[in-house]
Amino acid sequence: MRKLIAPMVMPLVKHATRAYVAGDDLPGALDFAERAAHAGFSCTMCYWNDGKEQPPVVADEYLKIMEQGAERGLDLALAAKIPALWERQEEIDRVVARARELGQQVIFDAHDPHKSDDIIAALEKTGPEGMGWAIPGRWHRSLEDAEIAIDMGVRVRVVKGQWVDPTDPDIDLREGYLRVIERLAGRASFVGVATHDAPLAAKAMQILHDAGTPFEQEFVFPLPVEPALAEGKRFGAKARLYLPYGSAWLPYSLSRAARNPVMLYWLARDTILGRTFKVPEREPA
Repeated sequence: MRKLIAPMVMPLVKHATRAYVAGDDLPGALDFAERAAHAGFSCTMCYWNDGKEQPPVVADEYLKIMEQGAERGLDLALAAKIPALWERQEEIDRVVARARELGQQVIFDAHDPHKSDDIIAALEKTGPEGMGWAIPGRWHRSLEDAEIAIDMGVRVRVVKGQWVDPTDPDIDLREGYLRVIERLAGRASFVGVATHDAPLAAKAMQILHDAGTPFEQEFVFPLPVEPALAEGKRFGAKARLYLPYGSAWLPYSLSRAARNPVMLYWLARDTILGRTFKVPEREPA
C-alpha cells in the first residue's frame, strides 16, 4: 500500500515540510540564523543527512556549518550525530579539532538508548573542552548518563527524547525530565533546558537557579516558543534555537505518517494553511 501512495504523497510531503527546516541548504539556514541572532537568539545548527552519505561528507558539512557561521559572526553550536559519522573517531576528532580552533561548542544529539554508549566512548577520547551531550528524560539509564556527564565535565542539554526506553516505554516524560535536572543541579558545568513545555521549563529552571547551576533555554525550530520563553525571562535566561536544515530527514516522512495518522492531519493542515514560522522578537537577556 505504501508503495502505491508514495508517488502521490511524497510531493505533498516535500512541500509541507519546507516549513519545518531552516533551509534546504546551509546558506539558507545561516540566513535564518542571522535573523534569529537579530532577535536575540543563539543557534544550534544540525545537518539532517540521509543516512547513506559517507562519514567524511557529513563531517565536511559540519565543518562548513562552523566555518561559515564564524565568518558571519554568529554565536553557533554544532549538533553532531554520532550515527551519521558511523562512529568513526577520526571524523569526530576532525570536527572537534576545528570547533576548538573556532571556539565553538559541539553537542552530541541523543538517539536510541544503546547509542549513548557510543557517545560516551567518543567523549572519553575527545575530552570535555567545548563538548556537550543531549540526555533524554525518558530513559532509566539517563540518571547514570547524567552522572557520567558530570564526571566528564561536559555540558548537558536535557530533552524529553524521541526514542522510548525499551525497558519502560510508558515512563512519565515530565517526571523523568525533572529527575535528570535534579541530578545535574549544583553539579553540572552547564545545562540546556530544551523543552517547549512552559510549566516544565519553569520547574527545571527554578531547580537549576536555586542550585546555582548555569543554564540556558533551547527551542526546536519551528515549535512555538513564547510561553516557555516568558518563563525564562524571569531568570534572565539566554535562549537559543535548534535549527535543522536539509531535506533528508524531514519530520513528516511517509514512514512516520503511515505509523501515525495525526501526522497526516498535521501535514494536510500545514499545507492548506501555508504554515510558516516567524522568529519571535525578544530582547537579549
